[in-house]
Amino acid sequence: MPLTGAALWSVEMAGCLRSAIFLVLHGELLRIPILKGRNRTIQNHGAILSEGLLNQRSKGNSPDQAPKKVLVIGGGIAGLTAAWELARLDLDVKLIEKSSFLGGHAIQFCCKAADECQKCGACLVEKRLLEVIEEPRIKVYLKSEIEKMNRNSRFSYTLSQRSLYIDSQRCTNCGLCFEKCPADGAVIRGYSKNNVPLYAIDETHCPHFKDGSCRLCEDLCPEKAINLDPEPDRVSGEADAIVVASGFQTFDPVNRPRYGYGINKNLITALDLERMLREKGEVLRPSDDKVPEKIAFIQCVGSRDHKLQHGFCSQVCCGYAMRMAEAIHYRHPGAEVTIFYMDIQNCGKNFSKFYERCKDHIRFVRFMPGDIFQGEQDQLILCYGDEKDGHSVREPFDLVVLSVGIMPGPSNASLADMLKLDLDEHGFFAFADPLDSTSTSQQGVFLAGTAQGPKDIADTMAQAGQAAQRVAHYLGVMPCPK
Repeated sequence: MPLTGAALWSVEMAGCLRSAIFLVLHGELLRIPILKGRNRTIQNHGAILSEGLLNQRSKGNSPDQAPKKVLVIGGGIAGLTAAWELARLDLDVKLIEKSSFLGGHAIQFCCKAADECQKCGACLVEKRLLEVIEEPRIKVYLKSEIEKMNRNSRFSYTLSQRSLYIDSQRCTNCGLCFEKCPADGAVIRGYSKNNVPLYAIDETHCPHFKDGSCRLCEDLCPEKAINLDPEPDRVSGEADAIVVASGFQTFDPVNRPRYGYGINKNLITALDLERMLREKGEVLRPSDDKVPEKIAFIQCVGSRDHKLQHGFCSQVCCGYAMRMAEAIHYRHPGAEVTIFYMDIQNCGKNFSKFYERCKDHIRFVRFMPGDIFQGEQDQLILCYGDEKDGHSVREPFDLVVLSVGIMPGPSNASLADMLKLDLDEHGFFAFADPLDSTSTSQQGVFLAGTAQGPKDIADTMAQAGQAAQRVAHYLGVMPCPK
């Protein structure tokens, strides 16, 4: 019986069984080679292809052969997973990330466990980030983007790397620069202790880059790890294959002005709430730092919206909102949580059972609110129609959360032009083979994660593992399945 990608958390094998397991991911049949033996367990910590890839490791680069090189574009969970899987096959990997930290959006997510794990996948990102940092075959380039790309027999590229300012070899993550900096936002801190370094300097907020008036962080650093004068760098290299894992951007709710995001103090996005719970450990109203008694989630903000030409579903928002509502209820049993929705998208194993369980203490209203108004004591008034008779309802809430959708990455168009790839009608990278969502129109270039379309952490890691397998087949370090 075929298994679903998001549901394949463990496969138990007793005795000598088949030489492969078969996995169905978004309608795509994958064959994953496995070792025969007694009482072996393959645990899926997101990268479900690891065992199958490792079985082929001895067939990779021979001692007298120059190691194959792979360029992975994007340092989110898809890029981390693809890079780590490829490095385990003795391939040299260059991992480039345009921001100051690895982990992408997912590293900002909080654990949503209540009385039991809700399998949100946030912990898997931390684990994979640490594995990549400790893997010697992976070279990471932060604050870097592709400037040029040419192809003859191999891919020749030039990276543009903005100044890093903090030396990762010297920095001990003491945090003195972050604590003492007089300019808000000039020194930023990553979301994971596994980021190396944990701190970075943002030129847009640093007074040194405005008028040269401050070098306090440089002077205070006990390890002399900060240098505010380095020039941007360019790095040239070659690769035998490329994995595009450039990720996504969240919908900007400013483009739905009726909600008043940025105006109403206690109106936040789902990502804002993730960061709040990760940093503070509890849900607080931004206006007064008090625990809200009534919380509303509004679904499908930016996705499934034909007026914005975003007819696609983001696939993660329903599950996210319910998991977050469960986590809030667990931390604050007295809080009332309401989810406003169009319809609930059933994504993932046991989702229906989870949905039914949530109904016991979460109110679901099948109506999308109209305008949001400011009420007394910084409450927000939501206007919506009653499900039974359609009459207008105005209800106050202490906190409103917008479940913003997954949008194509801002660099997709330029990257597609540089690599001669196709985009779909929504702006995501298009796959060439309907049975292989990692495929592209260019040989040697593969897709992974939300660069190809919306998906959750588990599906992203599974597809990234599949992309690594496809790269291994293409480079001849792993035989194609028969």
